[in-house]
Amino acid sequence: MNRRSLLIQLLGLSLGVSAGPGLSRQRHPQGSRSGSPMGRPFPPLRGPIPLPSDGLSAAEQQRRYSSIAIEDRMVVPEGYRSELVLCWGDQLGDGRVGYNNDYLAFQPLAGDQALLTINFEYISARPWCAGYAEVTGQTLPFDQLQTELDRRGGAVDLMALEANDPLRPMVTAVAEAALMDQGIGVATLQRQADGRWRRVKGRLDRRITGLSGWRRREQRLRVSGPAAAVFRRRERLGYDDGLADAVIGTFGNCAGGQTPWGTVLSAEENFQTQVVEAVFADGSSPSPSRRPFRFDGRRLEGLGNPFGLAGNKYGWMVELDPRRPQQAAVKHSWLGRFRHEAVAVRARRGEPLVVYSGCDRHGGHLYRFVSTERVQDPRDPGNSRLFAQGRLEVALLSPDGQGRWLPLDPATAINPRRPSTLVIDGVLQAALVPQTDRRQAGSTALESDAAVVDYCRRYPTLGDLYPGTGDQQQGAILIDAHLAANAIGATPAARPEDTDLDPTTGDLLISFTAGGSDGSERADPAIFRGPNGETTWPYGWVMRLSDAPAQPDGRGGTFRWRMVATGGTPWQGGMGFSNPDNLAVDSGGNIWLVTDRSTSSASLDIFGNNACWVLPNSGPQAGQALLFATGPMECELCGPCFDSEEATLFLAVQHPGEDNGTRQAGGEEYQAFTLRDRNNQPFQQLRRVPVGSNWPSGLADRAPRPGVVMIQRQGGGPLLHNLHPTQHG
Repeated sequence: MNRRSLLIQLLGLSLGVSAGPGLSRQRHPQGSRSGSPMGRPFPPLRGPIPLPSDGLSAAEQQRRYSSIAIEDRMVVPEGYRSELVLCWGDQLGDGRVGYNNDYLAFQPLAGDQALLTINFEYISARPWCAGYAEVTGQTLPFDQLQTELDRRGGAVDLMALEANDPLRPMVTAVAEAALMDQGIGVATLQRQADGRWRRVKGRLDRRITGLSGWRRREQRLRVSGPAAAVFRRRERLGYDDGLADAVIGTFGNCAGGQTPWGTVLSAEENFQTQVVEAVFADGSSPSPSRRPFRFDGRRLEGLGNPFGLAGNKYGWMVELDPRRPQQAAVKHSWLGRFRHEAVAVRARRGEPLVVYSGCDRHGGHLYRFVSTERVQDPRDPGNSRLFAQGRLEVALLSPDGQGRWLPLDPATAINPRRPSTLVIDGVLQAALVPQTDRRQAGSTALESDAAVVDYCRRYPTLGDLYPGTGDQQQGAILIDAHLAANAIGATPAARPEDTDLDPTTGDLLISFTAGGSDGSERADPAIFRGPNGETTWPYGWVMRLSDAPAQPDGRGGTFRWRMVATGGTPWQGGMGFSNPDNLAVDSGGNIWLVTDRSTSSASLDIFGNNACWVLPNSGPQAGQALLFATGPMECELCGPCFDSEEATLFLAVQHPGEDNGTRQAGGEEYQAFTLRDRNNQPFQQLRRVPVGSNWPSGLADRAPRPGVVMIQRQGGGPLLHNLHPTQHG
């Protein structure tokens, strides 16, 4: 008996009971608790749990939320429309729209046209395999490959196989197809007379894939900054891919950002599942054999192994110019190599270029790049050169709301966090630092304060950990940025995801998805605490960081920080959402937030499908979270961005059906939850939930496909009404 069936029986509820209405568009009658709907920026959806902003009394909440149905579709407010713009498999440039679209960047062109740059992050193996033949018109030997891999222990190193091994062509075909479905795309949009945006073919349409440059040298990516010297080095401790400072492809492309001069930055995040993450002291990578190819029908890993990809060339920030398809994309090594989730760019006349980015892992860090040169004109296309020289810094946060930046350079002192400062429930969290034996790649876990003291004595500075001089030494530090940041005592954060600048204040907004541990690293419990002091808080936060002006010739700097939004249920002290991920801030300073709660985690099922929320900057709802849209089953909503008039919201619908694949006819289950009303009184809810997804077709037994949607008011006009920009204190 599964958990949900048991819960239903304990509640004395029948599986045959009607589960009531689905997620609904709220109607607020005159005189209701919420007041006139005209005072709201939009009519919020009524989600799966009671919210302080839902306008219902405690008794009404118990009645309305006692039974609901979750839907496998995009749900938007009354008076709005949601339409599919493009989806996986559509033709794009010389290839196709890739899989698991993530970050989106809108750039207007002349003649009511625009470019939409799209990241394609990774492969959800189950729905990808199920839909591949329909989407591409081709077949791949998925079942045969899985059977043969199971016979050989589940994984294989292609570099060790004989040339005539029958497994080799199967692995290569599947790995090539999966990498071709990752990377970046640029698509042309045309605005229709009614304001709708439609996908059209354009001369600037483009695909950069996970294997760009593998067959055609002219498509290889370039590298700027000190890491290029490491890649060109003839003598090294590790693997040499023979490409010097050229790079094949980009993958794991998660979120990103735009520059004022019109280029797009694409963040390589979870590269560690496809290539080797660990590096040697000189920045070189171990052999691809350390990350063999794996495929079990649900996960595809080690995709770089069949092609001999060097792991140290992935995990970077990639810059491309969507308007110049013949110009090579560049990986900027001064921005560091780590699990990049997103990026925010500050370009002010007379100041250095400043770039913020977070490393999305438990215990990951917040980073700041400061250019050596100053910005003369923020819109100058030549500003890309500023990425080539500067310094990378990492944040150290204090519990009193202050903080400072620590430089990742050879002169910085080694000072890892003491395990005694990261004690949770009596358990010490070891300090993960660069390998003690510098002839070996990877990390060492220092499990006591005494071990940390000894490590500092042995390696006083980063320059002692990473031997060499000049760009080769600095490049090795940047390649190993996460462990180098650990070594100098940077704050381990709660999975920093998105970084966006508030146009009304200049503050940096940062989403932290979840506070906890992955077993080897965890967030600092002195900084990342729940509303009641919980040292583990799996629901996330949004932080506002006010940074002091950076100086091009200085080291470090200071900032102030505070949490402005907390995930969790209202009765736990949260705002009703869980696991904030991507952010967008409109011209009025309103925060648009999409969520990425794990759909395979039963403890998070209470929050329903992942969604898009608005945190108004002004008006009666300032300080509240208003539900704007919910996505299909088992998906994540990503990449919120607007057209120039802020009359259209574009969203990427990523990995629908990731856990259960294609929804079969009648496929559903019932879930039971204990909720609390606005008076904190408990009551029971029965919820009907589809199993798997058929989005966007809506046809039973048809495989789901990731895609991009646009949301507009049916009558046109701005997305939000009755809101005016205000300055934050």
